[in-house]
Order: sequence, then C-alpha cells, then structure tokens
Amino acid sequence: MSNAFIRKLSAFERLNDDDRAWLLSLTSRTDYVSADHDLIREGDKPDNVHLILEGFAMRYKLTPEGRRQIFAYLIPGDFCDFQVALLKTMDHSVATLSACQVVQLPPSSIIELTDRRPTLTRALWMCSLVDEATLREWLVNLGQRSAPHRISHLFCELHVRMNAVGLVTDGSFELPITQTELSDTMGLSVVHVNRSLKELREAGLVTMKDNRIVIRDVHRLKEYSGFDPAYLHLQWPSPEGA
Repeated sequence: MSNAFIRKLSAFERLNDDDRAWLLSLTSRTDYVSADHDLIREGDKPDNVHLILEGFAMRYKLTPEGRRQIFAYLIPGDFCDFQVALLKTMDHSVATLSACQVVQLPPSSIIELTDRRPTLTRALWMCSLVDEATLREWLVNLGQRSAPHRISHLFCELHVRMNAVGLVTDGSFELPITQTELSDTMGLSVVHVNRSLKELREAGLVTMKDNRIVIRDVHRLKEYSGFDPAYLHLQWPSPEGA
C-alpha cells in the first residue's frame, strides 16, 4: 500500500528521494488503535505527535453541557496534534472513527524535520495553512448554506482530499461516519440530516452505503454545493505509488 503521508506532502512540494526515504523510515512503525477511541483529550499534554497512516478520526470539542461539535475529519496522512510540538497542551480532543494505524513521532523527529529538511518543512507549513483555510470554509458552510448544501460541500471536500492520497475509486471512497456524527458536524438534528441525505440521494447526487460515499457525478455535485477546491491549495497531482 502507498504511504498516505508521503502522498499528501507530495501534493504541496516535490519531494526528493532522500526525503521520501526518511519519511518511510519515520513512519515504518505504527500502533493499532480501535474505532471510537479517544487518541487525545482536551487538556492532555502528549509526549509524541500522532499521525494517522490508515483509518479515520475526527477533531471535536464538548460544551459544559456535554454537547459535541465536530470541526474536522482526519484521513490517512493527517497529523492529529502537530501543534503540540509548540503549544504543549491540547485545546480539543481527537477520536478515531474507524480502526486506525497511528504513528507516534517523538519531538526530536519534528525538530530534525524543521531544522534540516526545508522541503518537508514547507510542505508541513502548507498543511497547517490548509487546515486554517479549511476551518474558515467550514464556518461559511455552517453559517451560509442550507442543510443539503452543507453536507454535499463536505463530501466534495473529502472527495478531493481522499483523491490526493489515492483513496478514491470511481467517485467512491470510504467514510465511516454516522448520521449522528454528521449532525454534530453540521449543527443539525439527526432528523434534518436524514432528510437532507434522502434529498441528495433522490436527486442522484450522493449515496451513503456500507461506510462509503458514492458520488455519481462529481462535477454536478460540486456545482450543486458551490464547491471551489481553491482553499485546499493542492499544487501537484499526487504521484502513483508514492
């Protein structure tokens, strides 16, 4: 299987063979983490930086009343907590959506990367900037789009991100989320999410089945949701077999 982390960074910078080899060595050892497990909780001070190499996770916060807001989905190749290398304390929680293979990187690896590998540093900087741009887009999504358009916009974004790491097949990709999780993402009731998904399905735009999203016509769905991938800032097509 290709290395999703290398594929992701390759979408921002052209990596040389030495950087690729170093990344392969860095991510060669993984830990298995089961689904529905908190990798990190708000207030934790992790000793290592976590990277999702396989599987899916989410960022979320809980209100004092116990209500959950999901504000990011993490796919293969994404860091969970890169910022703790500087900030030290987590200001939100990260939980797995599916079983995951997780790489734990010591701070010394991050220091070596930023001090000695300028191409990788630029790529990781781009990753951080894209995370910020994505959060801005999610705010617009929540504040200005109707329920079906919010959901379809998210699916378009995930299609582009998953495609960049080689995990889309004929418009279909794995996405192990429930309607409850979509509700906590979109600020909608589960009933409203169910109604919106039915509307998208009956329009022939999107189908959710067996933990997969099937988009029959990606261009049509992008037009419907008003999706513009510019905020994801992908520079290069991801190379096959990275």
